[in-house]
Amino acid sequence: MNSQGLCPYHYKAWPGPNSGPHADRDPAQWARRQPPYLDGSQFSLITLEPLARRELLFGLQRIDAQRRVVDPFCMRVIVRAVGTAPTVLAARAQVDERVAGRANLRAKWEALRWAIDTGYAQFRGVDPGHVQVLDLRAIGLRDATGRRRVLSGTADLSVIAQLWLRGLLAGWAEAERPTNTQFRHTLRAATLASHALATRPGGGADPAALGIGEVSAVVEAFRNAVKADGNPYNVTTQRIWNGGFFTLIDYGRRSELCPQISAKFEPDRKLHAIRACHPADDETGKAVPEHVIAQLDAHLPSLGTGMVYGCRLLAAPDLAAMYQTVYVLLRDTGRRPEEIGSLHRDCLDTDAGAPTLVWNNHKSRRLRRRLPITEATAAVIRGWQTRRDLLEVPTRGAKYLFPVLDRGNADHLTSPQISTVLRAWVVNEIPELRDDTVDTDGNPAPFDRTRIYPYAFRHAYAQRHADAGTPIDVLRELMDHRSVSSTHGYYQVSLKRKREAVTTLASHVINRSGGREPCSPDGGTQRYEMRTVAVPYGGCAEPSNVKAGGQACPIRFQCAGCGFYRPDPSYLPAIDTHLNQLRANRETAQAMSAAEFVTTALDQEITAYEGITATMRTRLAELPHGERVALEKAAAVLRKARLADPTKPADPTPAAGMSLPLTVINHNHSVNHNEEL
Repeated sequence: MNSQGLCPYHYKAWPGPNSGPHADRDPAQWARRQPPYLDGSQFSLITLEPLARRELLFGLQRIDAQRRVVDPFCMRVIVRAVGTAPTVLAARAQVDERVAGRANLRAKWEALRWAIDTGYAQFRGVDPGHVQVLDLRAIGLRDATGRRRVLSGTADLSVIAQLWLRGLLAGWAEAERPTNTQFRHTLRAATLASHALATRPGGGADPAALGIGEVSAVVEAFRNAVKADGNPYNVTTQRIWNGGFFTLIDYGRRSELCPQISAKFEPDRKLHAIRACHPADDETGKAVPEHVIAQLDAHLPSLGTGMVYGCRLLAAPDLAAMYQTVYVLLRDTGRRPEEIGSLHRDCLDTDAGAPTLVWNNHKSRRLRRRLPITEATAAVIRGWQTRRDLLEVPTRGAKYLFPVLDRGNADHLTSPQISTVLRAWVVNEIPELRDDTVDTDGNPAPFDRTRIYPYAFRHAYAQRHADAGTPIDVLRELMDHRSVSSTHGYYQVSLKRKREAVTTLASHVINRSGGREPCSPDGGTQRYEMRTVAVPYGGCAEPSNVKAGGQACPIRFQCAGCGFYRPDPSYLPAIDTHLNQLRANRETAQAMSAAEFVTTALDQEITAYEGITATMRTRLAELPHGERVALEKAAAVLRKARLADPTKPADPTPAAGMSLPLTVINHNHSVNHNEEL
């Protein structure tokens, strides 16, 4: 300090006693209006008006409580932008203009503005029931780790028509501070419930007038809710909504947030339970079908070649090899995605000379589990282990087979990362995926790509073993389930559908002359399956051929001329394909000036098949619409089970479409780990 009481910095800046207004002649008064000397880690609010200073202090306390970084440089810019405005909010426009185009400045300013806005809202005592938009950061939602939410976000409560329900949801969220996931499910449940209550007398506006009828309407709304693509939600989600909503209602009564809710607005345990066996669960779409897996295998070299996690640390060939190894393990082991991502580098072992995968069941907290695997799968793991040993990866992921490759809290490849890469591959890198059904023009129908996701390969693993006849107790051990009922859920449905399909089609079996050959009502399914054998274009009841598993046809599979031929509507696409081939053969024979008996035989065979297809189509057309739709669905189920390789055209030989695929398929692994080592 010098004789004027100023530091060297301000002494140099002081204009002196002989210049400026009278106040400037007093160095002490002049110094009070000057910003202090600051280094790079400091900022000052002394130049602001008193109310603006308090607003900024309040906002800084709020964002500091969220453990967000306070950047001194950004604060100096914001303070200069506020200038002499009476309040920070009054200077909003000029600060917005000052921080425009600078992401870091804009983020800090938005955080401060949010904190000040919420403070004013609390001071004014805004009624939660009249809140249209809920600030998720202001109410203090928590993330999965339990820490307070720091990302901005809002929830539109205007979709909830009942003010009491809107206020209850807002009050519950602010008081309980649930996780983001809990709040999302509860908000969705409250929205569905609001729409259901709006259809009841009174619109659900008076909570004291609610009763058992309103409960039924709400639960029915949960059961019938569908996604944007028109598909229903799974039972687990419906149960979460059901439990979460009525837990919210009970919370309103106990916490006095909404004590006037009628005691009759309470679900009945039996009447309003959402059963586990939902009609949507009867679909076989959970497992990726084997014929689709074969098509995925053909495009395996393109997996991991686009923008994927880890591109900052690993070269493109290494990334591709890693994700291709992950795919092979998903496909061949049936483990959950998180279990694959967390495999250790030493996960491969042997039992009695056979390769074994050592893995951790995180869901059930059972560690060091052992799973028998094939030698081909083990070879893929060894190839990646060799390549993995040559890579430089972060130290915290050193013990994992698939280490962390990007920023984040995980030490290894995570389930969301695996899912994102797999879905991007299926959508962007594979030009065509065909189902085993045909469209109205007889062309292979496209396969729904949304059915391909990591967990679906676990269902495919179980289905493959079930089709191969693996005993249920053995499959339970392979799936690492404690209960057999859990294992049944992975494949029992498709077998049930197959039996129902056989029963449906058994009454529509005909002979080569078009006469009905229905199976007897009692034991019809067993007779259909055990006393006939599948041949390319129908069933065969010839005893010697049945005994030989369909490989001993006395007349070389000229089914249209055989008295033991038993087609049903599920074979119509195969017969149509065969008819087209026969017509092409006839044209070729005529062009070659073949002998008359050749073309005559082809003409007669074509006529016979045309008569069979015409008979079946005529009878299908005569059926009621509902029965015809059920029959077509049953036929599609049987075709899926019958065709072992739908990517090839129908071939009139004993190898084509003759038997059900009841053996575990050995895939040809095409992961090249030696490339560019």
